[in-house]
Amino acid sequence: MRTRVKICGLTRAEDARSAAHLGADAIGLVFHDASPRGIDVGAARAIRSALPPFVTVTALFMNASGQRVRHVLDGVAVDLLQFHGDEDAAFCESFSRPYIKVVPMAGGADPGTLMASHPNAAGFVLDGHGAGEQGGSGRVFDWSSVPSSPDRPIVLAGGLHPENVAAAVRQARPWAVDVSSGVESAPGIKDARRMASFISEVQGVQDVRVNAAID
Repeated sequence: MRTRVKICGLTRAEDARSAAHLGADAIGLVFHDASPRGIDVGAARAIRSALPPFVTVTALFMNASGQRVRHVLDGVAVDLLQFHGDEDAAFCESFSRPYIKVVPMAGGADPGTLMASHPNAAGFVLDGHGAGEQGGSGRVFDWSSVPSSPDRPIVLAGGLHPENVAAAVRQARPWAVDVSSGVESAPGIKDARRMASFISEVQGVQDVRVNAAID
């Protein structure tokens, strides 16, 4: 199975263009005012227009109002929604878009209960922050707590960077990995060399798996 890569917290069109050129499968745009990576609809449109086809654009919200979510959807071509807060399934499903739900894993949390409460989620992001905290904390959680046979895609996040992502992929075997601060030179400013290294490390694990299967 190929592990996908999502680069999250983009604030500049040039970084989005670099991420896509380097092989990122998806990008994340943060619509949360308290985040140093938060952007408005105008900036999001500029980033979206810099992307080639077949790169998934994800819009991130944390306890936003329905009006705020709809405002973003009216102004930006978004493929996927990502909810980081206390949003229930009814709210997440009310926008006629596929969505993924973030599961806070700090403190050894069991993801099963929250996953069961969102039966129509397209997947789940397991992140190292605690309940009520926003993502991008840079904290790693225990990868052994990732479900081994999930019924929907699992995205691994939380403290990932080029130096540890290969180990994370080998152990947790996620559908995708999600990185923000681990490929930055400053909050919201991506470092192209670190993005390239991160994606290369993920692809290296995949190459080993393919070669093993052929042998």
